[in-house]
Amino acid sequence: MHRSATWSDNELRRFVDDGVLIRRGLIPRDLLSRARDLVGDWLEEAYDPARLTAYTERSFAPELEEHPDLLDLYQRSGLADLASDLLRPATTAPVNQAQIQIRLPDGARQPVKSMHVDGVSCPHLEPRDLRTFTFIIGVVLEGGATADAGALHYVPGGHHRMADYFATDWVLGQPAQTPDDIDVQGGTALTADPGDVIVMHHLVPHRVGINVSGTPRVMAYFRVSHVHHLDLALKALSDPWLEYPTLAALARPGTR
Repeated sequence: MHRSATWSDNELRRFVDDGVLIRRGLIPRDLLSRARDLVGDWLEEAYDPARLTAYTERSFAPELEEHPDLLDLYQRSGLADLASDLLRPATTAPVNQAQIQIRLPDGARQPVKSMHVDGVSCPHLEPRDLRTFTFIIGVVLEGGATADAGALHYVPGGHHRMADYFATDWVLGQPAQTPDDIDVQGGTALTADPGDVIVMHHLVPHRVGINVSGTPRVMAYFRVSHVHHLDLALKALSDPWLEYPTLAALARPGTR
């Protein structure tokens, strides 16, 4: 049985301010083990070093993205309920794919992205393509909880700056993903252990660091969207709470 499937008022306010939440130890051991072993077997048997850049830009183990052992991390752990709670009373679109990201160990020469937001001016997309979503959930499958072990680095509160940037200094199709003052930031490391869950607003700029530990950093990501995200996507870039009816009220001045 999973833990509480709701966020506290303090957590919701933290998400409004910071753009990120962590729920420690959420994933039950049996679900975690099955998913970790599945990806571990793929890494030993099917990983192709020649495709490292493509894996890093999109997903490792792409043939497993709909595997039940990965989708169970979202559907059977309480994550689906927590996702719904963030958007209530709006509803979420079905989540039927997982993305696997691995930061290889021992300082492997692996592509490193600068600060960015997902789905906007990505190198593997056409300039005018948007592949955005409402928020992302990351489940730690394997790896150490240190800043230099391939952890995600983010800019706390950066979703506010990005919304302003998209409203005033950006047009669809331009190559720049983030403004200069965001580009130069190293970010704060999201240190988390296997079984922990990270939830991050789509507009929070982030990057991934090099993994100098001896253990791969393995993450399963789930992109969660408001059920009407396709219609709201462009406007949501400059209105961070458009898709969050309850949080929109918390974000108004004088309500925190």
